[in-house]
Amino acid sequence: MSLKAKATQEFVPIKEVRDGIVVLKDGGLRAIVLANSVNLSLKSEEEQKATILQFQNFLNTLDFSVQISIQSRKLNIRPYLLLLEDRMKVQNEPLLKLQTKEYIEFIKNFTESVSIMAKNFFVVVSYTHMNLKPESGILKNLFSKRNKREEELKNQLDFEEKRSQLEQRVSVIQQGLSRCGIKSAQLGTEEVVEVFYKVFNPGELEGKINLEN
Repeated sequence: MSLKAKATQEFVPIKEVRDGIVVLKDGGLRAIVLANSVNLSLKSEEEQKATILQFQNFLNTLDFSVQISIQSRKLNIRPYLLLLEDRMKVQNEPLLKLQTKEYIEFIKNFTESVSIMAKNFFVVVSYTHMNLKPESGILKNLFSKRNKREEELKNQLDFEEKRSQLEQRVSVIQQGLSRCGIKSAQLGTEEVVEVFYKVFNPGELEGKINLEN
């Protein structure tokens, strides 16, 4: 491992991602909830005020800290264009083929002048279990004599206990967002890893558009 890679890892506080939960080096846990956006400009003034007030009330009821993060990346439009070109090739109707070709040209010209950005909204939910005092003296010696299997079992039980507390907080967040008209979903392991990969590789483009949606 290069010295540069080792130095970079030292600045990342993440120990592992287990069952969709981010385990920090200090023992804290984090869950990431993906939330959709709400376009207030499409709502009436009364609806806007009601939505903002509901969100304010939701935040005021929380007795734990959360972090709201927005990930904005340039969208990779090329896979979408390739899909349209493939469909144009198998199109038998001349008029539809022509319309598809014109649409492809329109998308190309539009994206050359305007950057199409993909935005993801995340709520990071935290749980940190604080020990009252560090192990020392006799207790430290007793713990050091435990065999590896007992220690692994202890760590697993400790993780499950903290994860249970964290998932209760995630449930509170999702219910609060739902009352504000915001849909949300907790990310799994692969999705969490992908989020952090994009964080540490900001130069790469966002994934393709799903034509079926």
